[in-house]
Amino acid sequence: MRVDKYLWCIRYYKTRNMVTEACKKNQVTVNGQVAKASKEVFPLDRITFRKDQITYIISVLDIPANRVSAKLVDVYRKDETPKESFEHLELLKLSKEHYRKHGEGRPTKKDRRDLDDLYTQDE
Repeated sequence: MRVDKYLWCIRYYKTRNMVTEACKKNQVTVNGQVAKASKEVFPLDRITFRKDQITYIISVLDIPANRVSAKLVDVYRKDETPKESFEHLELLKLSKEHYRKHGEGRPTKKDRRDLDDLYTQDE
């Protein structure tokens, strides 16, 4: 089965076109080699791809006939993505929220002065 169809079938991407775009950007590798969308995958292959700032690592256990339900995904793949990747993403989200709330716009003069004071105290 093609790698784009496989990743779509096991529900990592919403459409095959999204997988194809990821392959064009060299974000998908099969067994350590950059893969085109038409690359064939077989059981025991190892697929690595980057999505939403997380590098997923999965092993192919079996090839599905067509798109499977979310409950059956684990039959066809083994997820080997380190938990640190997901924790790192959570930290990124929290740090962005802490600095400035979404929709507050540019920093004010007071914000800039506070930042300047913060950095001059370190020196």
